[in-house]
Amino acid sequence: MKKDFYEILGISKNASEAEIKKAYRKKAIEFHPDKNPGNKEAEEKFKEAAEAYEVLSDAQKKAKYDQYGHQAFDGAGGGYGGGGHMNMDDIFSQFGDIFGGAFGGGGFSGFGGGGGGQRRAKGSNLRIKVKLTLEEIANGVEKKVKVKRKIQAPGVSYKTCSTCNGQGQVMRVTNTILGRMQTATTCPTCGGSGQAIDKKPNNADAQGMILEDETVSIKIPAGVVDGMQLKVSSKGNDAPGNGIPGDLIVAIEEVEHEFLKREGENLHYDLYISFAEAVLGVSKDIEAVNGKVRIKLDEGIQSGKILRLKGKGIPSLNSYGSGDLLVHVNVWTPKTLNKDQKKFFESNLEDPNFKPNPEKSEKSFFEKVKDMFS
Repeated sequence: MKKDFYEILGISKNASEAEIKKAYRKKAIEFHPDKNPGNKEAEEKFKEAAEAYEVLSDAQKKAKYDQYGHQAFDGAGGGYGGGGHMNMDDIFSQFGDIFGGAFGGGGFSGFGGGGGGQRRAKGSNLRIKVKLTLEEIANGVEKKVKVKRKIQAPGVSYKTCSTCNGQGQVMRVTNTILGRMQTATTCPTCGGSGQAIDKKPNNADAQGMILEDETVSIKIPAGVVDGMQLKVSSKGNDAPGNGIPGDLIVAIEEVEHEFLKREGENLHYDLYISFAEAVLGVSKDIEAVNGKVRIKLDEGIQSGKILRLKGKGIPSLNSYGSGDLLVHVNVWTPKTLNKDQKKFFESNLEDPNFKPNPEKSEKSFFEKVKDMFS
């Protein structure tokens, strides 16, 4: 079972952005491979801290994590794309600059920052929408999608960028009222990859890339919501040279159901019955996400009655059970009657049994709505 991200960094849920960054820096320095050579346990803790920081340092990801926990991300073949699924190069590439001069000259040995190592560029992300039916959302599903992504062309070769000497950055010195200031900016020649084209085939673009169709399998957990984004690591565009592929961002789009209306984890169903069925009672088949469910309506059931079918809604994304299916009973009043039908009702207009006489136990509309959300 995954550890809580706040617990990994040793912070509270109310920690500020600066406190999250400070806590991550402390943990990563403590378990850094340079300080713990050959220590697998320290390496895992280093990766855990990177994964926690990747989510908690991003306001959107943090909000989803606070609401849904780990399962807000785990369903997309790697979820966060964070420390638990990244190699050490990925972590150094993405978070190396947070350490300043903590490790000899501001970087990680051999990987990034300002310590003389080569910075690894990351390819651009790709974004797609995946439409899901309510049934697929309720049960979870594996989708295969065709993605057009950039990959390095066969036969392409790269050499170290002469402008930045493979660093991916160039230093600029500017004069300010406070004196001369030195800043690092992305290399304009190689775009930060540290690599320049040496040889490339005719069908490749300026970065040595070609477009290729690839079928990607996406595992989507039960309980996702419309607008949620999942991430499939390393299925975005390639980066030049020895760079890291980008990610595939998958936006969930919920297809409206013909009969069921979703409200969080609960589902609503409008059941229409005739006056005769309401008087005599009847059994009805109700549409649910996993097939039909038969329910029995008692004699004399009133219009507006709400029947709650426990556990027949949408599963919780955090695996805390499922919501309910709320069946709203509506007695259908005929708009036209033949002569005999009209005569029957006219003869019963003064019958006390046909006059409204709600019992004290009968709940008002507002009480029923309140019960639905309690």
